[in-house]
Amino acid sequence: MWDPAVTELPDFDAAAAPAGPLALFTAWFAQAVAAGQVEPHTMSLATADAEGLPDVRTVMLHGADASGWSFATHLDSRKGRQLKARPYAALGFYWPAQGRQVRVRGPVTAAPAREGQADLHARSTGALAAALTGRQSQVLGSLEELARTSESAWERAQREPDAPVPTWTLYHLRPDEVEFFQGDARRRHVRLTYRRTAEGWAKELLWP
Repeated sequence: MWDPAVTELPDFDAAAAPAGPLALFTAWFAQAVAAGQVEPHTMSLATADAEGLPDVRTVMLHGADASGWSFATHLDSRKGRQLKARPYAALGFYWPAQGRQVRVRGPVTAAPAREGQADLHARSTGALAAALTGRQSQVLGSLEELARTSESAWERAQREPDAPVPTWTLYHLRPDEVEFFQGDARRRHVRLTYRRTAEGWAKELLWP
């Protein structure tokens, strides 16, 4: 399952895991970076539409803190519309350099508009240009139309680095459950799950 030439499977002492999932996620993220994991901040985002049909795509993590695991998109994009209809989502991280996965799921809320704009303007010129291009998930007439619109957006992003994008929205997923998966060469994978309860976080091991 993992090529030993590119993957090193570390030991994971679940009994020594911290009381809450955020501290463990932060540690694992740093370890993934140190292990040379390419783009560790990318994650799968799963949502469902108004009929309950699932959807999934790869997006960028914008932060993980007391507010939750954060990502951003246009309010009128497909995932924005799905989150409005069903404000609950799941995230999946896969870090093959260490045979690790992290799964997160819980309710999603939109941050205040000022936070979304601050998040956007803290990113690159290209990110702002892409946001200004807009129309995410809408039908595109031609690649030439995209090129023209994108070029205009790039010019504006360079000219107005604080240009507002009203539809750009920062979302926070507040986890109900977080699972940490550590792969094992003999398939004795360690799965530790945190479940939110009225008293705090409950930890449980799961069969692989």
